[in-house]
Amino acid sequence: MGYPDSFQGFMIDSHDKWTEFSKKDFKPKTFEDNDIDIAIECCGVCGSDVHTITGGWGETPLPLCVGHEIVGKAIKVGPKVTTVKVGDRVGVGAQIQACLKCKLCKSDNENYCPDQKGKIVPSRAFFSFRLLMLELDTFGAEYADGTISQGGYSSHVRAHEYFTFPIPDNIPSELAAPMLCAGLTTYSPLVRAGVGPGKKVAVVGLGGLGMFGVIWANALGAEVYVISHSPRKREDALKLGAKDFIVSGEKNWAEKWKFEFDFVLNTADMTHTFNLQEYMSTISVNGVFHNVGLPDKPLPEMMAQDFMANGASIGGSHIGCRPEALAMFKLASEKNLKPLVETVQISEAGCKEVVTKVKDNKVRYRFTLTGYDKAFGAGRS
Repeated sequence: MGYPDSFQGFMIDSHDKWTEFSKKDFKPKTFEDNDIDIAIECCGVCGSDVHTITGGWGETPLPLCVGHEIVGKAIKVGPKVTTVKVGDRVGVGAQIQACLKCKLCKSDNENYCPDQKGKIVPSRAFFSFRLLMLELDTFGAEYADGTISQGGYSSHVRAHEYFTFPIPDNIPSELAAPMLCAGLTTYSPLVRAGVGPGKKVAVVGLGGLGMFGVIWANALGAEVYVISHSPRKREDALKLGAKDFIVSGEKNWAEKWKFEFDFVLNTADMTHTFNLQEYMSTISVNGVFHNVGLPDKPLPEMMAQDFMANGASIGGSHIGCRPEALAMFKLASEKNLKPLVETVQISEAGCKEVVTKVKDNKVRYRFTLTGYDKAFGAGRS
């Protein structure tokens, strides 16, 4: 049948066989007036992809095509689209729809929209916030017409224009792709916390999220430190802009850093194994330990008294809003910021390789799948 009636994607059929991808046709949602069809050029590989296909975050509708760091060319735009024209290079991140009418959407908090008309598939509600947040994920969620959203390991994506972002000309597509989830997920909380000159920021974990945390915090003018369980990434951290590298695997590591940091950005997805009291002790008075890494298991138990020594708090956030995405790309463009990215050709074998290496933490620091014309045909656009 082919485009525009069907798209193709590399999909999994079982959480037990999460590395076994096969190319399948799938039906996109009904095209609406504000929608854009994008012929995909490349797609970043996110830890969310792995947590989802392994079932770590709960069961999902299957078969499923993951991927929510999508860059490609607009090949069709709806009659009400004003922000994109055919031929534009654009990106789509982890959110693909919201109501755009509620008080949250109207205050640049559409990433927390509670009034989405589409439905969240019940098995997708792996966190309690899913019961409240009804924004629509780029993959694994149900549109109002009953279609399941499918991600960017595919030939095309159909997205609402509000969640489709122009890519600056001087940012290569393979570098822009991981900014659409990992980049925005770390940029948003830093900006909302007022991170900038005079602030001390610690980034916990130097993986795909942590890399962006260091890049953004440094570019915003803060003094940046990295906290990691082993010293093996020290050199990379310093090259990315960190002032110092703190090894949390050493005994009494936190003693030297008590009351030091205004903001701690936790990008690790192993927080359930942390001694959180140690991390909290490094925060200055009224500072924040902010989570963007999402482990499969609950956080460690803490007492209310653990927060009293410095008046610190624990928080978290979910991706970011459109104005933040646009500002993030502007910052990256103006300062010529370049994340560390490896590219892999998309195919059954390529998809298996990247998700396996992400699961095993064998990537420095993001993968982007490329070669879409070879996999799906150059005539898609």
